[in-house]
Amino acid sequence: MVANVSGLASPYTYMSDQALPIAVSEIETVTPGAAAPPLRFATRVAGTFGTRLVMVAAGIGSSIVAARWLGSKGFGELSVVNVTGALALQIGSAGLPSAIVYFVGKDRRHLATAASNALLCAIVIGSALGLSVIVLSLIKPALFGYVPAKLLAVGAVSIPFLMITLLGLNLLLAIDRVALFNVLDAAAPLLVLLNTLVALVVIRSGVFALISFNTAAAILISLATIAVIVRSAQPKWQPSLSLFKRMITYAIKFYISIIGGVIIIRADLLIVNHFRGASEAGVYAVASQVATLMMLLPGVVATLLFPRVASSEDKRAGFTVEVTRHTSLLLAIICVVTVPIAFALPVIYGPAFADGTIQLLILLPGVYFISIESVMVQHFTGTGLPAMIPAFWLLTLVLSLTLNLIFVPGYGARAAAAISTLSYTLIFVLVAVYFRAKTGNRLSTVFVPRRSDLHNLLRVARFNVFSN
Repeated sequence: MVANVSGLASPYTYMSDQALPIAVSEIETVTPGAAAPPLRFATRVAGTFGTRLVMVAAGIGSSIVAARWLGSKGFGELSVVNVTGALALQIGSAGLPSAIVYFVGKDRRHLATAASNALLCAIVIGSALGLSVIVLSLIKPALFGYVPAKLLAVGAVSIPFLMITLLGLNLLLAIDRVALFNVLDAAAPLLVLLNTLVALVVIRSGVFALISFNTAAAILISLATIAVIVRSAQPKWQPSLSLFKRMITYAIKFYISIIGGVIIIRADLLIVNHFRGASEAGVYAVASQVATLMMLLPGVVATLLFPRVASSEDKRAGFTVEVTRHTSLLLAIICVVTVPIAFALPVIYGPAFADGTIQLLILLPGVYFISIESVMVQHFTGTGLPAMIPAFWLLTLVLSLTLNLIFVPGYGARAAAAISTLSYTLIFVLVAVYFRAKTGNRLSTVFVPRRSDLHNLLRVARFNVFSN
């Protein structure tokens, strides 16, 4: 997960990586095991993708305002507070969000116990993490770059509430409340933008006021999330130790995959910075940022496909195959569109970023493969997550770190980009071969777009245009 350095840590992280929202009145209840029709699934992808774009725009806007009004020192302090919260959320959640989606999506009878377990875990684990941050800021201030302890303390108060929101959003996904998920997911960055404008521009206060406003927003959003879940599903307070143990078993396997992916995607930038300096790392950061934005759409598809798979009994992965093939077509289009953007990077960022063009072009094939893998693998995350998937990520992680440490010192950011593409391609091949073995689908059926796929995508686009 990457925190929005201008505001709250993102409450929904898997996937990780947000305004065509569906009206709340259009939400339909899907019974356990029922599957959303392909057209409605595609419509929800479009709505969620539009929501994520709004979230990205709000995050950029609040970052710009905060940086200009706080200056480098104040903005740096704000960044440390929010990255600390994001890291605590990543560690504390430990795969539980995905476990909630899997168990509730698979059997709605688990809703009450999963919701009770989630709330209990968020309060206990989130409070413990928040208290740990406060204590560490007092006894080890150097760990946080000597950011004032009072800033970290105010930010730490939000951690249990952010965790409530995170787990609650995944409950909404599991019970097919996608529109409500989008509304609450978008609330955080929009409130952060509002807070930034009010705290810094209107009342001309400073970083302490902004962090305080953002903490208050986190509390309000978590309470709203609880209210929405209670109103939508009316779960009873029914914690279950036996279900919690099963959830933890699943969560740990998923967590290994998530952490492996995060390290592979992020660690190379730190290695470039260590061996080649901040200037080269800055150029590579721009190329990596564009590559990350390219993964936004497949990330949305994977997010919505996961509960869909968990609620079905499709051993042949028919729907996953269709969605993966559509994603393959869309990613090919996105990659082609990104090529001229790569050549425009020196114009946008300045001549010092000229090598970002080559780096992004090197990253493109890897982005294509990892994006398709992120969709295809939902068949396994939604059917129990066999141990082979985290094993594949651990293997890829070891290879990626080893190659980066060998080649980056001598060849720099271009080597890091090439190793990323190699790593992304490796995890894609491993999962694709395993998918072929377990489902019996030919790889050409999974990845090669058909003429009908383009027709279907155009039909979905027309439907979304004329229905809004």
